[in-house]
Amino acid sequence: MGVHLITGDDAVMVGTRAHELVHRLLGDQDPSLALDDFDPTVGEVDLVDVIDAAQTPPLFTPMRVVVLRGIAELTAAQLAPVIDYLAAPSPTTELVLVATGGRALKALERAVEAAGGLVTAAGVPTGKARQQWFDTELAASGLRFDSAAAQAVWRWLGDEPSRLASLLDTLRSAFGPGARLAFDDVEPHLGEAGGVPPWELTDAIERGETARAIGLVHRLMRAGERHPFQVLATLHSHVARVARLDGSGAHDPDSAAVVLGLRPQQAFQARKALDLQRRWGSASIARAMGWLAAADLELRGGTDWPPEQVMEVLVARLSRLKR
Repeated sequence: MGVHLITGDDAVMVGTRAHELVHRLLGDQDPSLALDDFDPTVGEVDLVDVIDAAQTPPLFTPMRVVVLRGIAELTAAQLAPVIDYLAAPSPTTELVLVATGGRALKALERAVEAAGGLVTAAGVPTGKARQQWFDTELAASGLRFDSAAAQAVWRWLGDEPSRLASLLDTLRSAFGPGARLAFDDVEPHLGEAGGVPPWELTDAIERGETARAIGLVHRLMRAGERHPFQVLATLHSHVARVARLDGSGAHDPDSAAVVLGLRPQQAFQARKALDLQRRWGSASIARAMGWLAAADLELRGGTDWPPEQVMEVLVARLSRLKR
């Protein structure tokens, strides 16, 4: 038997990973006989009862699964019985510890590892590793997506990867395990697109992709639940960084990083800002700052336009800037 500690910031993803693990550990056993699930966040839990359940030999089943949720809500003193148990865990019990919120006591992690247990982070990697995570999740789903269907799901997820698990469950229920899915199969099951990270909007503006930029600003304000002033602040910060380079004498990423106060590992950001400053030039940068100031006034009541329209016009203008 074993010990498992699942941690992560996203409650949905942590819960999904815990559910999948418990389902796999139980197999075809009757949960009413083999499973004990404790959650101090929804009711009073005495950890002595948790340890008693873990140490109790199974009855009518070959093993027991004991789940303790809400680890992040417990103090070191409260977790002492669990850490003591891990010094000699029961050979007939699978203990699953769930810490939502990304925080787990280091002493508990060390005790789990010393017991031969597994510590799993249920988060999603960033950057290029996120695409690999996405591809792995699709491959493990038991469904087969053609390229158009996979791309549609990827775009729909945006900055909310926790929505993938429920979508895959829906598709498995609709089409059955092992089904091959095309875009037309997937599209009806996609609701409103999820939020996106702000850098996707600024990248679209830099590339001059006006239609995409308008679509992204809507996703930021709707699915991403960002107020127009928050989006405006992001755009102002982006353009202000470029403006600081204009006339600064910075001629390469290293000197640009010094001007912008960036660390050496942020050289990529300095290079992008320097490239944009060269493409736009002084006149366009000044024009962009003027549009940002005008949008700020318009959002504060300077026009009858709705905020969404103000932001649409702003990103359209910025995306069409040329030297």
